[in-house]
Amino acid sequence: MRESDAFSWYMERDPLLRSTVVAVLQFDRPPDHERVRARLERASRIVPGLRHRLVEPPLRLAPPRWVVDGSFDLSWHVRRVEAPTPKNLASVLELARREGMTGFDTARPLWSWTTVEGLGHGRAAAILKLHHALTDGIGGMQLAAELFDFEPGAPEPDPGPDPPEPESLGRAGLALEALGYDATRLLGVARSGILAAPRVVVRTLRHPVSTTRDALRTGFSIVRTVQPITDTSSPVMRDRRLGWHYAAIDLDLVDLKRAAQVADGTLNDAFLAGIAGALHRYHARHDVEVPELRVTMPISIRKEEDPAGGNRITLMRFAVPVDARDPASRIRVLHDRAAACQDEPSIPLANTIAGMLNLLPSGVVGSMLKHVDFLASNVPGLDAPIYLGGARVVGLHPFGPTIGAALNVTLLSYCGTCNIGVTTDTGAVPDPDALVECLRTGFEEVLDLGGPREAVRLPATGTA
Repeated sequence: MRESDAFSWYMERDPLLRSTVVAVLQFDRPPDHERVRARLERASRIVPGLRHRLVEPPLRLAPPRWVVDGSFDLSWHVRRVEAPTPKNLASVLELARREGMTGFDTARPLWSWTTVEGLGHGRAAAILKLHHALTDGIGGMQLAAELFDFEPGAPEPDPGPDPPEPESLGRAGLALEALGYDATRLLGVARSGILAAPRVVVRTLRHPVSTTRDALRTGFSIVRTVQPITDTSSPVMRDRRLGWHYAAIDLDLVDLKRAAQVADGTLNDAFLAGIAGALHRYHARHDVEVPELRVTMPISIRKEEDPAGGNRITLMRFAVPVDARDPASRIRVLHDRAAACQDEPSIPLANTIAGMLNLLPSGVVGSMLKHVDFLASNVPGLDAPIYLGGARVVGLHPFGPTIGAALNVTLLSYCGTCNIGVTTDTGAVPDPDALVECLRTGFEEVLDLGGPREAVRLPATGTA
């Protein structure tokens, strides 16, 4: 396991920092259950992690290791239930949030799929639950290619390769393997240092000022990345509890892009601006003015040659202005701050930094994460519809973990719609409906920059 994946695993020593990701899919009809099972069986043979469980070497001598589960039982991971009353998206979200709040059985692979049948208008849904150590958002979209069809009526694929052979490693074997891993890593670092040393010396002699400046810039960037956070910017969203609330928001992708272009920003800038405006309104409802809030934003470091799955992200924090009344100026400020964050020299060192943080007691890392006000993530999705078991996916909402923050707002684009999942900590946000209404107004304010637009929709309540 990479150090960045291990980071999301270790911090779960504190249940408030669980890294459970949930996706809620809506189908136009119930998918054929046996075909769903067959497709997930095939995916489990191809996708790394779906047949693996995690084991930890003694004394944290190395990151946890993926081991093929010799007792893998597909029926444990793939389930089918009847939708509870009132048999709509709201009832599915209630099931989904319970799944999200429930810890994984760590003796098994860290995922599950639950088909929810019997929804109104002959529809169905599915709840896909994954641990963040398995994949990030972009990796999840890559993995979708192994599970879904991209045209209706596509023939069923072959069963795939044979299942991987089970592995059995005792404590002594894990320790020896971990020591070998550490030795190989140290040799690799030493070799890289020796090979790079002549280039560094030559560059320092030729360009002493710029070399020193770059070294200092990288050092200060690392400090900014790992610096402790001891205060919460929001005077309202301070409490934290072991409870989540899920809500869904839909808006038109073209409308959001157009609004971003009017303000010379990106789609992500406009997305953040909508959240910032919403949080200003939410605090005003509580008779509080706050100039800035702190956000954690995942930044992808995934390369084309990287395998599907796994976490190829780093988490960067920066201050978001929430008191700017003009959404266009808010977008421009956010554009500059997000761009500066994405240009941090520490980003290529994300895995090394995660390894350093993994050596700290989980309470130290947890205390920093619990002072972050919110998370925001924008995942590039799919332009074309996808199908499974003879059914078409008509909605796909992502729900990211709060990992100690007050809320997580995640956007996933699908077939021209921005499907937004909102996860709120029930302690920090005891009135989630009020926050969701503020989010709707915040996004409407941003979309108005682009002229005539589609309505912002709350699909779980049927309002637009």
